[in-house]
Amino acid sequence: MQEFLAKAKSCTQQLATLDGKTKNRILNKMADALEDNANIIISENAKDMKAGKEENLDTALLDRLYLDESRVADIAQSLRDIASLKEPVGRVLDGWVTEDNLRIEKVSVPIGVVGVIYESRPNVTSDVAGLCFKSGNVAILKGGKEAEHSNAIIAKILQRVLEIYKLPKEMISLLPDSTREGVAELIRQDKYVDLIVPRGGEGLISYISQNSSVPVVKHDKGLCHTYIHRDASHEKAIRIAVNAKCQRPGVCNAMETLIVDFAIAKDILPKLYKYFIDAGTKLKGCAKTKQFIYIDSATDKDFNTEHLSNQLNIKVVENLGEALEHIAKYGSGHSEAIITENYSATEKFLDAVDASCVYVNASTRFTDGGAFGFGAEVGISTNKLHARGPMGINELTTYKFKIYGNGQVR
Repeated sequence: MQEFLAKAKSCTQQLATLDGKTKNRILNKMADALEDNANIIISENAKDMKAGKEENLDTALLDRLYLDESRVADIAQSLRDIASLKEPVGRVLDGWVTEDNLRIEKVSVPIGVVGVIYESRPNVTSDVAGLCFKSGNVAILKGGKEAEHSNAIIAKILQRVLEIYKLPKEMISLLPDSTREGVAELIRQDKYVDLIVPRGGEGLISYISQNSSVPVVKHDKGLCHTYIHRDASHEKAIRIAVNAKCQRPGVCNAMETLIVDFAIAKDILPKLYKYFIDAGTKLKGCAKTKQFIYIDSATDKDFNTEHLSNQLNIKVVENLGEALEHIAKYGSGHSEAIITENYSATEKFLDAVDASCVYVNASTRFTDGGAFGFGAEVGISTNKLHARGPMGINELTTYKFKIYGNGQVR
């Protein structure tokens, strides 16, 4: 492990000083290589899909895992989108001259070696590799066992492109020991690794946060809420709520709890009920909800669970204040939304909710690096320090101070 990480660390200076045009050219070549090898990628992915079905992975996980020609094309396009972004390294963030006539510049620089631990989706391998490369960081990737063959072929294709350009393949690597013991060792290697980014289940996030000696940016669960305020447009509310839950239920930015104002519950809940039942959504609700629609009871455990499936909790509240209390109690700091035409309610919600992304009259499904214009994302950070929300190339940089003098001494 140490030999492997030492090789990765040795690439950091070369990658950090690679010019933007060269990085973009390589990223576009990587995109072409993925498309040129689509049949091989799909063939390797079929091995993972077969094993996943034999191990009875749930439908949401299988959907994340699956690759076809269209999805490979999307993966390639993400790399092209990353290449088209402004260069994140070397940005002058601030500058001034001191009383001693020192000229100081605060300049963005790469973090160094970034270890990313993730599950299921093989597109993450390419997305994270591309984001790290663009931002001048060496990427150490640890995907899930369920995507072993898919991740391996994607990484191999990207490494071949690096070698074509006479760059070390260690700039983008899969962790050689993908066991739990391998992960445990990786997160203690603070001599070689500068940042760990875990994205996955609650158990994984908790384990890494508690045991890592390397700084961690958590990409925790998405307990996302949509609150339909009494002054909401019912047409907007229904369209947004159904999209937030049903468009893709197995992702972290999907709604897990719908909150409805009591003043409009009698009118809007039966309409929502029909749409959700038609979409095959399993509904559970609080006691007040059950006054208006016949569904199972939601428990405290339900409100605390990221289902990642087509299951939805419903909570009826008396007012905005109670909605805010519910979100503060159960929210994970990911994405929260209010549907309303009331300006005062909008501003109070935006200011009071403690989450990385807070929406007005839009679906939480937009919390995504691509949708935000980042090309892709390392994940959705629920941290408050360093990075928060979709983590793109700028969040993969830190900064240094460059000080220009002319013989000054103190």
